[in-house]
Amino acid sequence: MPSPEPEIGNDPTAPEDRSPPMATVRAIEIVTYVLLLAVALLLGFDNWRSGMGWARDGPQSGYLPFYLCVILAAASLWGLGDVLLRRASARTFVTRDQLRRVLQVFVPTLLFCLLMQWLGLYVASFLLVAGFMRFIGRIAWWKSLLTSFLFALIMFSTFEVAFDVIMPKGPIEAMFGF
Repeated sequence: MPSPEPEIGNDPTAPEDRSPPMATVRAIEIVTYVLLLAVALLLGFDNWRSGMGWARDGPQSGYLPFYLCVILAAASLWGLGDVLLRRASARTFVTRDQLRRVLQVFVPTLLFCLLMQWLGLYVASFLLVAGFMRFIGRIAWWKSLLTSFLFALIMFSTFEVAFDVIMPKGPIEAMFGF
């Protein structure tokens, strides 16, 4: 008799994770279906407002997007109904330790996107790579800084010099006349 497939979050080959669960698969499915339904309703309304009918010269600008939103809303309602009618499951979607590891990557990446608007691509990339190497990789400061500097220099040489592509720059590049 073949062994059953492991469920999401319950991998028997994974090392035991003793951290408490932060969310169940059922809760994540419900939140996802509700968010998809909200997006479908919002976009559907906007496409209805801009014209989702048929004009003399063909479909209006919101015709196809409106009906795609109807399909998305119907699929979201179907999935939500399926989840709500199923027996509640206690399968773990993410534990506290797993969520912490995901946030260790997500938060610096989000900060990179925000800082790039003011510091420019190259300085923000320097800070991101140095931060990842030092705080997540536990690599020595001098190696982190040197690698980050070389990475930013190679990016600058590639985009600005070789391909002549203008990338977002901040005040530090302006000080050096770039």
